[in-house]
Amino acid sequence: ETRTTFNRGPQRSFECMWRDMGNAVASIAWAVLLLPPITAVFVIISRFSLLHPIQAVSECLSFLTSASAIFSFILLCGVIIMVGFLNLEYYTVIPTIACSKIALLGQLLHPRQFVNSLGHCIMGIIVAWCCAITVGGRYETIADPCAQGDGSPQMCLNEYHLILLLAGAFVGFSHSLLGVIYNMNYVSFHTVQQYKYLRFKGSLSLVLKCSATQALYSVRNYIVVYFFLGKWSLSVHPLDSIAGLLDLSLLYHLWISASFLLFTWHLTLLLFRVFVTEVYSFPVQSSFTEDAHQCLPTVLTDKQPMILKFLALLDLALLSQHSPSRRSEVFSLSQPGGHPHNWNAISKECLSLLADLTQRLIAYHDTVATNGRAKSLSTGSERKTSSESSGMFPRPTLLMKTPASVFARSIVGCPQSPLTAPFTPDLDSPFASPALRRLTAPMDQCSPWFGTVQSPHIMRRVPKLWSTSTGEKSQALFADSQAHIWALEGLSYLVQSSFSEDQFGVVQTALPSILSCMLGLQEAVDRHFKLPHASSKPVRSASSMGDSTHKTLRFALRATLKTSIYRITTTFGNHLNAVKMSAEHRKRLQQFLEYKE
Repeated sequence: ETRTTFNRGPQRSFECMWRDMGNAVASIAWAVLLLPPITAVFVIISRFSLLHPIQAVSECLSFLTSASAIFSFILLCGVIIMVGFLNLEYYTVIPTIACSKIALLGQLLHPRQFVNSLGHCIMGIIVAWCCAITVGGRYETIADPCAQGDGSPQMCLNEYHLILLLAGAFVGFSHSLLGVIYNMNYVSFHTVQQYKYLRFKGSLSLVLKCSATQALYSVRNYIVVYFFLGKWSLSVHPLDSIAGLLDLSLLYHLWISASFLLFTWHLTLLLFRVFVTEVYSFPVQSSFTEDAHQCLPTVLTDKQPMILKFLALLDLALLSQHSPSRRSEVFSLSQPGGHPHNWNAISKECLSLLADLTQRLIAYHDTVATNGRAKSLSTGSERKTSSESSGMFPRPTLLMKTPASVFARSIVGCPQSPLTAPFTPDLDSPFASPALRRLTAPMDQCSPWFGTVQSPHIMRRVPKLWSTSTGEKSQALFADSQAHIWALEGLSYLVQSSFSEDQFGVVQTALPSILSCMLGLQEAVDRHFKLPHASSKPVRSASSMGDSTHKTLRFALRATLKTSIYRITTTFGNHLNAVKMSAEHRKRLQQFLEYKE
């Protein structure tokens, strides 16, 4: 048995890796299958002539069957495959939120991001070369024959070909930077579940619009850069003048080439998002011990990979609403022994997530109340001890560390959670501000500031470049709240269903902890929304492939939390008066029972 337990971790990680790889390969395969019609449309758009339509169509058909077209298509397939695997390597289900400009600069200059940008530049040059071959004419070759002053022939630089290649590199580099700024590697889960085809079809127009718009801005910026830096000798047609760069035919081919490049990359990203967020149904329990690691209670407690944990929470939210047969498995007792292992594991993990968020919000609010200064260690310890002893919420098995740029460590010694690791700044980085190090450094007991509140005038000396945006503090706190939303939905629906389906009363024993945890979280969320800028909704951008749903997660969490509590109170009614809880929670629960909250 010891040997079996030891092997489950690697086995589960191996299976999870293969599942992610399978989704990535499926999305890449579809992107490659869609590449021929997209390329054919690009060939027609780039070579079509209104004056000679029949001749243009004939030339397009002749080019599509040529050896150069086949070779270009093979190169494009290789680029699509590489883009797909970069999506797999860099994607995340928790967005990376830079809470200051210097933190964003640190992300852009990170060595990992440098490698990503270099790869996109190279792939952009390859796609641009394929576009030059496709357009043909003056763009086809890098060198053209020319004559020297004495009349002797030689080969000179074809700047039309060069400007197209450099445009591909520029667009690829810009795409890589915008991916960091707009969190394009962030994969979100849709509230309304759809079939893959319907979701893909509904997002296709947005992909086309974003690609054309981003290509237009990229070409504009590229023309400006090329005007100042594009000084080449031995060029047949110099393009470093305003008249040379404002050639309408040149601008048109630059724009459609950039649009083609971005459209194929964005389409690959869209397919990856569709496939990787597909709903997966985990078995609640298994009759075989060797398959226990695949069951929902076990997967929920795993910390890595995060995509699997999110899929398990999504499955929990769906089964709690729509599957009576699977709910009965959650409420069932183990044989032999008669223990509710499934319910205990699921409820413990959900309560741990909710309690962790509550602790996070309390620590943040306390830090804001003390004007950004961390409280003394004794105060933090007393607060932690009193909250645990009061029974507000169960002690979480893993306390998540909030970003250091959001607030200081009111609770010392908490391990970093994988749920918040992606947006926790590295304080050892040269881009970490002195303000962040000062806020997160351990307090010296011999310091005159120990146990006291720092003057607000000292905090105002922080330069604006290093300061934290108020709205992005708030966004970073709730960056992983999609997991909490599903935990709330799953718990509340299971509690509601237990009123008529729980034959053994396994849920009733945890009802005081569930209510206390939800009411404690609701109190912390209400306090947070009373802070400045916390209740202001950010403007969503529809001109980028970046997913901005994380900016409104705090509002979705607040609505889900209130709905979940009402779901329980409307089901149990006055029976909840017999549940043991603190006087403060009793008063807040009464507001829900009277529909006054």
